[in-house]
Amino acid sequence: MDFNTDFKPLTVDPDKIYDYSFSIIAEEMGAHDFSDDEWMIVRRIIHASADFELGRSVIIHPNAIRAGVEAIRKGRHVIADVQMIESGTGKTRFQKHGGDVHCYISDPDVTVEAKRLKTTRAIISMQKAVRENAGGIYAIGNAPTALLELIRLIKEGIAKPDLIIGMPVGFVSAAESKEELAKIAEVPFITNVGRKGGSTVTVAALNAISLLADQV
Repeated sequence: MDFNTDFKPLTVDPDKIYDYSFSIIAEEMGAHDFSDDEWMIVRRIIHASADFELGRSVIIHPNAIRAGVEAIRKGRHVIADVQMIESGTGKTRFQKHGGDVHCYISDPDVTVEAKRLKTTRAIISMQKAVRENAGGIYAIGNAPTALLELIRLIKEGIAKPDLIIGMPVGFVSAAESKEELAKIAEVPFITNVGRKGGSTVTVAALNAISLLADQV
């Protein structure tokens, strides 16, 4: 296989790469119904996934952005379903407001309880998160069972998150869990339709909210 060794990138400046990427996304996306703040979230999701179909399927509750920004500014914590979200999130933007990012799925007590009950660690980690946090932003990008459990806890009056970013990926219960989230009236949410999603796009949405929280 022959490679073109004469290829030169248009720029190596990180800011210019971002700007150029966003201009391409805006051009290829074309007309849409997202507000300016919603578009900040959606374009980052597209940037993270290079998937316009996923971007067009995003559903943003009318109060989601305001609720997320207020939660961050109040120092509420972010609860992630997997470490990939915890690692990919810009923690300093939450920490400077008094919050942090937590993931409980690998905690020893979660592992023990999941084995005892013969259930997923994702389910038990959501139960622990709800016990240890009042409110907060739940970022779920990998485990549909985590999202379904959080929805159950909300319906039973046990959990009251400030915001849910629920975009799990997969073939088993991923699309269905997001359908259930979209029916929730009690809690603002950001989600999408179908099987697509994942930790990367969940982080993209979360980071977009944190950037909006930094705006004066």
